[in-house]
Amino acid sequence: MGNCLAGDVAGGKQAIGGVQQRPTSTTTNNAAQNDAVDFFFRSRGQYPLFSQIELSLSASNLIDRDIASKSDPMAVMYLRKKDGKLEEIGRTEVILNSLNPNWIEKITVSFQFETVQTLVFHVFDVDTRYHNVPVKTLKLKEQDYLGEATCVLSEIMTKPNRSMTINLHGNVGAGVTRKLGTLSVQAEETIASKTVVEMNLRSINLDNKDLFSKSDPFLRISRLVENSIVVPVCRTEVVDNNLNPIWKPVCLTMQQFGSKDTPLLIECLDFNTSGNHELIGRTEKSVAELERLCQQREAVNFLFPSTSHGRNKVLKGQLIVDHFVEKVQYSFLDYISSGFELNFMVAVDFTASNGDPRTPSSLHYNDPSGRLNSYQKAIMEVGEVIQFYDSDRRFPAWGFGGRTANGHVSHAFNLNGASYGDEVVGVEGIMSAYSSALTNVALAGPTLFSHVVDKAAHIASQSLSQNSPKYFVLLIITDGVLTDMTGTIDALVRASDLPLSVLIVGVGNTDFTQMEILDADKGRRLESSTGRIATRDIVQFVPMKEVHSGQVSVVQALLEELPGQFLSYVRCRNFNPVGAPAI
Repeated sequence: MGNCLAGDVAGGKQAIGGVQQRPTSTTTNNAAQNDAVDFFFRSRGQYPLFSQIELSLSASNLIDRDIASKSDPMAVMYLRKKDGKLEEIGRTEVILNSLNPNWIEKITVSFQFETVQTLVFHVFDVDTRYHNVPVKTLKLKEQDYLGEATCVLSEIMTKPNRSMTINLHGNVGAGVTRKLGTLSVQAEETIASKTVVEMNLRSINLDNKDLFSKSDPFLRISRLVENSIVVPVCRTEVVDNNLNPIWKPVCLTMQQFGSKDTPLLIECLDFNTSGNHELIGRTEKSVAELERLCQQREAVNFLFPSTSHGRNKVLKGQLIVDHFVEKVQYSFLDYISSGFELNFMVAVDFTASNGDPRTPSSLHYNDPSGRLNSYQKAIMEVGEVIQFYDSDRRFPAWGFGGRTANGHVSHAFNLNGASYGDEVVGVEGIMSAYSSALTNVALAGPTLFSHVVDKAAHIASQSLSQNSPKYFVLLIITDGVLTDMTGTIDALVRASDLPLSVLIVGVGNTDFTQMEILDADKGRRLESSTGRIATRDIVQFVPMKEVHSGQVSVVQALLEELPGQFLSYVRCRNFNPVGAPAI
C-alpha cells in the first residue's frame, strides 16, 4: 500500500491516511498541486485559474482475478492530454481481498475551469508479491487489469453531490469486452487550513471475534457528508491478538475531518486476511467531542448495530482518547517565503565510464559544432530550476573521479580549477567551469560519491551550528555507475540528521538500479554498514531520459520530493518559519 506508516508490518496491516500528513502531493504530474512547483510557475507570472480538488474512489462488483482468494485492487487515475497520451495523476492504496473496495488514499487534481479535463481510471489486481511495497514503485504491466472508466472532471463537479458512478469496461482476456463493475468518484474542494489534530487512541474490553486467538483490531475513521455519504479518511495499523489495543498516534488535517463539529464514524474491526473484516463495534463522534473525551478523561462505549429495528447494542468495549492536541502545520511555502534559504551545491561525474570526450558516443563529448552533450543539457535544464530557489545563486561546484593537473585522481575537486574558492555564479558559471574542466581534467575513476556527500554535509553541519535558517541540496549529475555503494550509503546515513537533501540526476541510458536503491522509495530507509538506520530519506533520483521522453517535466521531477524532505527535517526539529510564533 502507498503512503503508509513506515515499519516492517505485513502487507494490508499498515496505517493509511492518519499518520504524519504528506507535506505536499506525492504524485509526479502537473495536474496535482506541489507547493514548490506552483511557486516556481507563479513567480514567472503564470497564474492558472484552478481549484484544488480531492477525489475519493470506491468500486463495486469487481471481477475476481485470483484463484484462492479475491482480487487485491488498486486504482490509478490519469489525465488525457491533448495529444491523446495519458499522464498519471495518482494512485490509491491496495486493498486486500475485496471486490467492493472503498479506498482511503485520495487523489488530488487541479480543476481548471476553462479546460475540458478527461479523467481515465484504471483498476488493477496487485500481485501478492507487492503487497508491502509502496504503490508509486509498482510496475503496472506486472499487475492484472480489472477494467477502466472515463469521465470529464467538470461532469463530477456539476453533480449535486459532486459524486458520480461510472461503469468499468475493458478487455480482460479472450478478446471479450464486458462490464466489469462500477467505479464511484466523490469530489471535494481542498481546504486551505494549516490546522491538524493529533490523537492517541486506544480501546479496552473489546469483544473477541476469533475462535482460537484474540481479535486483531484496527480503527477506520470516516467523515459523514451530505445524503449519508461516508468518506473514509484514515485507518490505523492493525494490532495483532489484542483486546486492549493501543494504536500509534493519528494525525488528521482539517481537509480530512471537515470541521470540529463534523460527525465522524469510528469503526473498530477485526482484521481478517480474507478481506472480510468483522465489525467489533462503532461510534459516531466529532473532533470536538473526541477532544472533550480527552479533557474529561472519559471513555465512550462502542455500539453494535441492531439486526432489527430495535436499539443498537451497547458493548463493554470502549474507545479512549489518551492525548489530543490541535496545532498548526506550516507548509513548505510558509518557510521559504519567511526567509528560510535553500542553498544548492553541484557535483559532476568525471569518471571514465562516461566515455572518452573525444568520441561522439561519450556523455562528455566535446562537440566542435557547439552542440550540448548530455551533461551540459542536464546542467542547463536542472540549473534553471535550482538557481530560482537559491537565494544568492552562488553554487559550490565540484567534480569527482577525474585526474587533475597534479596527476592525482580527486573525488572532490573544485570545478572552476581554483585552489581556493569553489563557488561559481549561476548556470552560466557552472557551464563555464564544466567546459574548462573538460579540457584540464582527464576522466578516471573509481566512482565515489561519499567524498562530495561528506563535503556537502560539512557545509550543512557548519550552518546548523550557527543556527542559520538554511537548507542545503547537493545536486549530483552522474551516469549512474557507482563503485562505493557501501561508502555512499554510510555517508548518506550520517548526513540524514543534517539540513541536507541529495538530488541525483542520471544522464545516459545506463542501468540506474544503484541510484534507485539510494532513493529508498521502496519504503525502507537506508542502513549503514554499522547497522545505523537513516533518520529520514534524503535522496531523490531523477533519470533525465524520463524527462526527455516527456513522461514528466523537469520542474516536476526535480521538485517532487524536495518539499517533503525539507518539511521532514524542520518538523522533526520543531523549527518554525522565520518570525513565526512557537507552536
